[in-house]
Amino acid sequence: MNLGFFTMPVHPLGKDWKLSLREDREAFLLADELGFTEAYVGEHITDQAENITSSIAFIAWIAAATKQIRLGTGTINMPNTHPAIVAAGVAMLDHILDGRLIFGISPGGLLSDAELFGNLEADRNAMFLESINQVLAIWAGDPPYHIEGKYWNISVDKTLMMDIGQGPIAKPLQQPHPPIVVTAVAPFSKGVTEAAARGWDPISANFLMPAWVKSHWPKYVEGCERAGRTVDPSNWRVAKSVFVAKDAATAKAYATDPDGPYVYYYHSLFTKLKRSGRIELFKTRRDQPDDEVTLETICDKLIIYGTPESVADQMLAFQDEVGTFGTLLYAGKDWKDRELGRQSMILMAEKVMPRINACVSTAANAARSSAAS
Repeated sequence: MNLGFFTMPVHPLGKDWKLSLREDREAFLLADELGFTEAYVGEHITDQAENITSSIAFIAWIAAATKQIRLGTGTINMPNTHPAIVAAGVAMLDHILDGRLIFGISPGGLLSDAELFGNLEADRNAMFLESINQVLAIWAGDPPYHIEGKYWNISVDKTLMMDIGQGPIAKPLQQPHPPIVVTAVAPFSKGVTEAAARGWDPISANFLMPAWVKSHWPKYVEGCERAGRTVDPSNWRVAKSVFVAKDAATAKAYATDPDGPYVYYYHSLFTKLKRSGRIELFKTRRDQPDDEVTLETICDKLIIYGTPESVADQMLAFQDEVGTFGTLLYAGKDWKDRELGRQSMILMAEKVMPRINACVSTAANAARSSAAS
């Protein structure tokens, strides 16, 4: 199992923006130093808590300070901008990173962003599909393009001057394009099937109950089989809220503190999803009454915390529950206590993951021996 990083992020309202941006930057640089294989950052325009407004700008800011980690947009909300802007910006970023970019995309889930951009009542899934198709057509084609759609038309036919380089839109370094991932936030997501059929890979969100995370794998298999694609669990990424401390008491106190960053994170998401009619994501079964879903039950089910040994055991139990996946994405939280925030990531990389992978390797060897006999 690989270890990656995913942050939305969610910071306390009123926290100095410069401080939270520098903190997020430090978390990414620490992940790179610790050998995390990849790291993603989200973006929103109308959210003071999730206050990174451009994943492209943030990644460009930290690119030169990272050495080996692959960096991903997590995600670009495709309906909210012109496809040509996305194509050009992602292409440039891929060159800045020397091919270390992962292109994360989604229809966008923040309704205030949708209202801002005039698509609150629109079919944002249709906009998403048209947008990504046009981005890929730009990268696969040449000017004057002549790409027409319901929402956007792309052409430089009237102004093209190839002799001086006027008209072409940049192409990414990775060909035909950077790896594409999509976030999966719905139970039994049909989007996972469609993405897999197109050669893209899923990220299961860290605010989904295990039963809904588990539901993504059969949908991924369905899409791969439709496209004749090899089904490989290593392509499945699962995000999880984890806090690791040197002792159990510290871990419990920090992870369950009503005023701490972990409970604050889920309070923010619970409030948003409840008011937008998407409380089902926090249910343990589809017929569960709404009034049974509380912040306490959410945190109890979705936050893994403890010593390195305890967290490793909990993660192995989680994998047994949802199925084998290739990359665990450690979900970033605000560093209310900077040292504990850093220490958790360090312990995760240096203590928890070696223990997990040793157990996985032992189990795999045992299975092979049993099959051979």
